[in-house]
Amino acid sequence: MAHESVEERLAEDIVEELDLHPVPPEQDEEEPLPPLSEQIAEQLGGVRGLIESSIPVLAFVLFNVLLGESVAGFDKETALLWAIIGSVGSALAIGGVRLARKQPVRHAVNGLFGIALGAYFAWRSGDAKNFYLPGILLTFGQAAVLLLSVVFRKPLIGYAWGIMANKGRQDWFGNARLFRAFQWLTLLWVASLAVRAGIQFYLWQLGEANALGIVRILISWPIYAATFAFTAWAIHRITAAQRTDPADA
Repeated sequence: MAHESVEERLAEDIVEELDLHPVPPEQDEEEPLPPLSEQIAEQLGGVRGLIESSIPVLAFVLFNVLLGESVAGFDKETALLWAIIGSVGSALAIGGVRLARKQPVRHAVNGLFGIALGAYFAWRSGDAKNFYLPGILLTFGQAAVLLLSVVFRKPLIGYAWGIMANKGRQDWFGNARLFRAFQWLTLLWVASLAVRAGIQFYLWQLGEANALGIVRILISWPIYAATFAFTAWAIHRITAAQRTDPADA
């Protein structure tokens, strides 16, 4: 999820600390998992990851605008070349700094892969808007996979919760209320992904490359964060109620 991973990093700094873990049986003496937000912070990089992943996209937009015919007067191909160099170069620099400091580079590598793929599409076509095409297609693909999981009654949001907050157990299938919640929450994610990808695809069809970059930075991620926050709240509400009244399952 190279193009969309930055959105996940934003969630750590939007969502309040929510303990989504079910109450373990009394005989279960295992160490409880860290709260969900701690796990997300560890896996996704927090605020720093958000900033670092924003820089290559911002560099592409700025180079393409400032070096274009309306500002610096360069032709479209030259401006696009420098936009690609600025974007890929900044992604490489971020990875290099992390490597030099002996910090994890997994997110930087993932980001670089997404930036490089977008750069290839843009350079091959000669059109800056195609820098964003892989991310748009990936987002539509994610929405389709989530929708299929609901159709086959295997909601992927439930599996994600099981991995992150239920010690890897997928026993929520036996909890009717949680199962229904994961079904409609997965549909909520389908809608969220479809809206984000749909807005970007509309701008892509119009050829609005710079608007695409702005939307990706300023609109796409807040939509993700809001969806994530609501999902966390909804699951917390159900699990908290069932801790109080185990019969409510």
